[in-house]
Amino acid sequence: MTDLSDITRQHLEKMRDFYEAAPVELNWAARSYRRLLAGYYNLHIPAEASVLEIGCGSGELLAGLRAARKAGVDLSPRQIAAAQARLPEAEFHVQAGEALALAGPFDYIIISDTLNLAADVQQLLERLHVAAHANTRLVFNYYSSLWRPVLAVAGWLGLRSPQPQSSWISTADVRNFLALADWQPVWSQLRLLLPVRCLGLEVLLNRFVAPVSGWFCLTVFCAARPVRARPVSARTVSVIIPARNEAGNIEAAVLRTPDMGAGTELIFVEGHSKDNTWAEIQRVAAAYPARKIKVMQQTGKGKGDAVRLGFAAATGDILMILDADLTMPPEELPKFYDVLAGGHAEFANGCRLVYPMDEEAMQFLNLCANKAFGIIFTWLLGQPVKDTLCGTKVLSRAHYEQIAANRAYFGDFDPFGDFDLLFGAAKLNLKIADVPIRYKERTYGSTNIQRWSHGWLLLRMVLFAARKLKFV
Repeated sequence: MTDLSDITRQHLEKMRDFYEAAPVELNWAARSYRRLLAGYYNLHIPAEASVLEIGCGSGELLAGLRAARKAGVDLSPRQIAAAQARLPEAEFHVQAGEALALAGPFDYIIISDTLNLAADVQQLLERLHVAAHANTRLVFNYYSSLWRPVLAVAGWLGLRSPQPQSSWISTADVRNFLALADWQPVWSQLRLLLPVRCLGLEVLLNRFVAPVSGWFCLTVFCAARPVRARPVSARTVSVIIPARNEAGNIEAAVLRTPDMGAGTELIFVEGHSKDNTWAEIQRVAAAYPARKIKVMQQTGKGKGDAVRLGFAAATGDILMILDADLTMPPEELPKFYDVLAGGHAEFANGCRLVYPMDEEAMQFLNLCANKAFGIIFTWLLGQPVKDTLCGTKVLSRAHYEQIAANRAYFGDFDPFGDFDLLFGAAKLNLKIADVPIRYKERTYGSTNIQRWSHGWLLLRMVLFAARKLKFV
C-alpha cells in the first residue's frame, strides 16, 4: 500500500484482517440484498460497458451485473480468491481503493456500501481518476442514516452479516467529498424499502411505494462524473430549426444565429406549412450563400420527427434545437455552446423561468404547467430540470447517437422530441444543466401548441416515463 499515511494504512489493515476472517459465502438475506442492488445497477449500466468495482468482496454483486468487462479490487486476498472462482472470466486484484493502481480506463466504477468502510473517502475518490476516462461514470450506493438502528437490530438477530466499525456518511458529506475529489454529482435517488425477497412483497414495496416515500428507503444511489480540467478545442455546431407556418421568422433566424466554435451549419426542416414557409426557406438559403444552410421537408409529422430528421442530416459535433418562432433568442445560443464545449455539462436545457419574460410571451396557465412539469421531471430524472418544455435542447452528436441506439428502451412515444432527448440523456447518466434565457413574445404567426390536447399528451408521457425510470 503505497502513498498512504500511517493512520490510513492502519485502518486498512484492520479492514483486511476482518474480511480475511469473514465468510466468503453470504447468508440468504445478504444474497437477496445483493441481487436487488444488481437490478438497480443494471438499469444504469449498459451491457456493453466495462465495470470496475471497488471493495468487491467475493464478487456477489459483480456476478449479477450485465457488462462486457468486469474487474474488482478488494483488500482481502481470501475474498479475491473466492471472487475469481465465482467469476473466472473477470479480473480481480488485491488492492485498496485509496492506493488504486489498475490498468483502465473503465466506463463505470461502482462502490457498493463501501464508502462508509473507507479509511479516507476523499483519497479513495481522488484515486479513482487513474481508472477513469472523461466520460466515466461513478455509480455508488450507501446506507441512509435513518436505517442505522434497523441494521443494528438485524445484526443482533443474525439477519445481517457481521460488520466492522464503520462511518455513517450523510448525503451532504458525500457531495462535499465528491467536490473535494473533482467529481460532479449527476443524479441521486433513494431505493429499497424492503431489502430482502419476501414472497413478492419486496416487488410491491420497492417498485411502487419506494419512489414516493424516499425518506424511508434503505439505500441512496448516486452517479457522478469526473470534472478535472482538460483541454477544450473548438467544435463544430449544427442548429436544427423545425419550422411550420413560420415564414416571417426564417430570414431573422439566419441573420440572428451567431457563428459558433469551429463553424456552424443551419438545418431548416419544414413541416407541412399552410403559409409560404417552404418557399421562404429556399429563398433565404439561396440569398445567404456564405452561411452553411441545409433545407429539407418532413415526410412524417410533429416536431419530434422534424428534430430526428435534422439530427440525422447534421455534421456538427454539437447539436442544437432552435424553435423557428424565435421566442428563445438565437443570440443566446453561444451560452449553450459554452456549457458543452467547456465540459460544464453534457446536456444543456433552455430555461425560461428564471428571468422576467415579455408580457405576452407565456400565458398564466402555461406558466403554471411549465412549473409543475419542472417539479415532476426533477423527481423523475433525479437531477434538477426547471423547464422541460423549452424547445432549445443541446447535446453532442456522439451522445445523441447513443440515445438513438438505445431508443428501444422508451420506444417512439414522443411527438415533440424534447422528452425523448431528456429521458434518453437521463438513461445514459448524462449531466443535465439548465441554461436560463430571456424568453420573448412572438413577432410573427401564432403558436402551434394546443394547450389541452398537448397537455394531456404530456401527462401521459410523464406517466410512461415514471414506469420506465422510477417504478422499476
